[in-house]
Amino acid sequence: MPRVKRGTKRRAARRKVLKQASGYFLTKGKLHRAAQEAVEKALRYAYVGRRRRKRDFRSLWIVRINAAAKKLGLSYSKFMNGLKLAGIELNRKVLAEMAYNDEPAFKALVEKAQAALAQKA
Repeated sequence: MPRVKRGTKRRAARRKVLKQASGYFLTKGKLHRAAQEAVEKALRYAYVGRRRRKRDFRSLWIVRINAAAKKLGLSYSKFMNGLKLAGIELNRKVLAEMAYNDEPAFKALVEKAQAALAQKA
């Protein structure tokens, strides 16, 4: 079998990894083996983080909706149930934005939710 030296491809692969690891602490940004391990770990964390961010934002929105609804005398779960009964389909992102920036509109939603809950009972 012929001998293969892989010169330019190998150098390019190493250069790519070292470029991704630039700025890492001590040898992780300078030596190929350490840099490769650090980059692989960083990419794993990034992958997980992209999914984690969705959970974190949903949690933040729920906290904001709950705080605003409690201020108006309704718990989060009753508020969401009331909206469902009233046939109002707004996602949590929009509700949190309304609770944070547009209190009169959010108050109107709370009143509609309370009316729907009272009608059901």
